[in-house]
Amino acid sequence: MLTAAFVLNPEVFDDVYGPCLDRLRRFARVAYGPAAKPDPDLMSGVEVLCTSWGAPVLDRATLDTLPELKLVLYAAGSVRAVVTPEFWERDIPIVSAYRANALPVAEFTFAQIVYALKQGWRHVLMARERREAADHVAAAGTYGSRVGLLSLGAIGRLVASRLAPLDVEVIAHDPFADQREVAPLGVRLVGLDELFGTSDVVSVHTPLLPETRGLVSRELVASMRFGASLVNTSRGAVIDEPGLVEVLAERPDLFAVLDVTDPEPPPAGSPLFTLPNVVVTPHIAGSLGAERARLGDLVVAELERFATGQPLEHALTREAAERLA
Repeated sequence: MLTAAFVLNPEVFDDVYGPCLDRLRRFARVAYGPAAKPDPDLMSGVEVLCTSWGAPVLDRATLDTLPELKLVLYAAGSVRAVVTPEFWERDIPIVSAYRANALPVAEFTFAQIVYALKQGWRHVLMARERREAADHVAAAGTYGSRVGLLSLGAIGRLVASRLAPLDVEVIAHDPFADQREVAPLGVRLVGLDELFGTSDVVSVHTPLLPETRGLVSRELVASMRFGASLVNTSRGAVIDEPGLVEVLAERPDLFAVLDVTDPEPPPAGSPLFTLPNVVVTPHIAGSLGAERARLGDLVVAELERFATGQPLEHALTREAAERLA
């Protein structure tokens, strides 16, 4: 039987690992945790590190306290804040539950896209300001409108699959995607300018990398068609936020739904809280509450495969980890 330790934010332990703890114990003896930090005196025999949000950085100092480490289970999304060059050098497999975390993000995004095509938020905010029912605002609706997806990673593809039953055209921009590959999703690949200039809703799913910081520029937002909406559930810094604010102030016909911002949360008094054509949600698209159990289920299933000599299905390569949103 393997020896495991839980090192993560203790506040998420019950949601993530609680429902699957009995399954995990069939294959691993828990020697330590749940704890917020690794204890060097208690970690030397640990073979499986079970973690999630609040994971320790796997640098040389931490790895030196884990000489028997054989597997890392990360019941959350991107591992870029956790892994280091020293970790990759040791050739230890790391499993991420990003595909499980992609599901609620895609569900939230799909809901926001449909709501945006109906101008739902604008009607709500107008009614609240007037304290009476708002007049109908011209809306694209879900028949014959165009939805643009910026990047077709795990989340973008799930969003595309959820849009498929609607009578909308779905276009996407992703330099790593191939048209033949994405054709079964009903998606047509286009350039960045066409994506922003012709879509009724643009939904951002691009990972934050040095080359994507500020990718959604002021000029791209300003090029959006009359009455269009921008939805961002990726990372705030993918958008040039000062430029976005300027355009929203100049173009009251546009609307933005931001689940992520830069910085996060926005500072008190930010125009994102006062402009009439933007709403900010506090990074709620990802797994919350009972949804987090899906993440634990995924990594414990991987532990079962590892313990029984089967290939892992959700282990990350260094290259894949660097491209995760």
